[in-house]
Amino acid sequence: MNHKLLLAAALLATSLPAHAKVTVDPARITRDVKTLASDAFEGRAPGTKGEERTIGYLIARMQEAGLEPGGPDGQWLQTVPLLHTTLGQGTMRFGGTPVTPGKEIYVSTLRPDDAARIDKAPLVFVGYGVSAPERQWDDFKGQDLKGKVAVILINDPDFAATPGDAVAGKFGGRTMTYYGRWTYKFEEAARRGAIGALIVHDTPGAGYGWNVVTSPRGENYDIVRKPEDLTSLRLQGWIEGGAAQALFTRAGLDLTTLRKAAGRADFRPVELKGVTFSADVPVTHEEIASHNVLGRIPGAKRADEVVSLGAHWDAYGKGAPDAQGRVYRAGANDDALGIGGLLEIARALKAGPAPDRSVVFAFWTAEERGLLGSEFYAANPIYPMEKTVANLAIDILQTAGAANDVVLVGQGQDTLEDDMARIAKAQGRTVTPESLPERGLFYRADHFSFAKRGVPVLLQMGIAGASDLKQGGRAAGQAWIDRYTGQCYHQACDAWDASWNLAGAVQDIELVGTMAQELSNSTGWPEWKAGSEFKAVRDRSAGVRR
Repeated sequence: MNHKLLLAAALLATSLPAHAKVTVDPARITRDVKTLASDAFEGRAPGTKGEERTIGYLIARMQEAGLEPGGPDGQWLQTVPLLHTTLGQGTMRFGGTPVTPGKEIYVSTLRPDDAARIDKAPLVFVGYGVSAPERQWDDFKGQDLKGKVAVILINDPDFAATPGDAVAGKFGGRTMTYYGRWTYKFEEAARRGAIGALIVHDTPGAGYGWNVVTSPRGENYDIVRKPEDLTSLRLQGWIEGGAAQALFTRAGLDLTTLRKAAGRADFRPVELKGVTFSADVPVTHEEIASHNVLGRIPGAKRADEVVSLGAHWDAYGKGAPDAQGRVYRAGANDDALGIGGLLEIARALKAGPAPDRSVVFAFWTAEERGLLGSEFYAANPIYPMEKTVANLAIDILQTAGAANDVVLVGQGQDTLEDDMARIAKAQGRTVTPESLPERGLFYRADHFSFAKRGVPVLLQMGIAGASDLKQGGRAAGQAWIDRYTGQCYHQACDAWDASWNLAGAVQDIELVGTMAQELSNSTGWPEWKAGSEFKAVRDRSAGVRR
């Protein structure tokens, strides 16, 4: 057999079986979104009446579709213990100069303390705050951060690199790695004993404006942890770009020059001499029991093998009134639309023949607070990660109409993208890689909790790149993204709007549903591609899937 025939045989052996396209009803999706984003659900914040009503609605809809409970012990719910903290009115200073929360600085805490106190702590600039031995990169160079506040740049060390720079391509170029995420930077500062951490905000590096940074209004959430597992950071957050420049100037430093220095492997931390950080802020804290909601279609042949689909039910709850007087940040798109899509996929799959593998539909809590619901599940899985075939996630879909393409998040990670391309082709669409990979969307949705455990994943996210709309092309797709992210992302105006055109969202939901159907009737296992940081994790459990 020649090499071409061998290749063809290999592709035939690993490809998914073709099944009829899953179709969904946009009217049902509209009903779900309008209901979940209504004032009666109070913005769907964890631990509120909004959560109780959301849970009840989701269970009722899954029962209506004929699903069975998918949680522990035959229940619909998995309890997720959360720490909820809120900062009160206090004082913060750089040296003797008061700092205005929300304007110059934005902070919160993940500690169950009655007050967040920092007394004249030294400030240390640690570049991008990255320790990556496998890339021969260490921004810390042994710097002792105990009792200090780390000041850190967002994104990766090669984010702003030009082709001639030594660091160019060292991490991923314009494609963000996990080292570029704010979550990693806080975790690394805490591992080194810092008592505070401030990330310098800039919109290109962060991928969103200062209004998004401040939208939680001093609230934060974490999974409840043992005292010995608590973060050392008494306060963590961001410093606005202009305020950061002024702070460095006060210390006799130039932030622009230091940004360039931080893009070299020989960078060493720099103390902001003559400037300290102090804070005395009261903290309200409570433990609340929130919940993941899970439904299941049992597999008829290999029920222990699970295809997982997920969307998050939580939004931002109640906030200050906007210009129209709306107080609930209800996340109609983020992610009530994803919820509606998942419920429709569940209805469609249940209406057909029983799948060979089990299909589990998960509605996660506290995604907006750091992927906490999915992270809790992944650390305490109901279905073993080793036999979870894949996780397919929906989190924000474009509402501007039918598209000629589908946007791929995380190009080159796993073979699910190849299945996505094949199904999209059958829809008459092509695949377009995400346009702003520097925003790190691959690390910013609930599928990432599965990826870290080695489960192949695929994320459908409408803000990952401008869709090539059938009416208006890519320019119209970009205009939709600009409007949504610039005005409504995490704000009260993320509300149901009669002008929505769900044709493109339906395309994406049907693509995910068709993929889930094929996976659930396959004997194959999606795989991570060579070079993925998650491949080694999955490979360690390969024997379980034979």
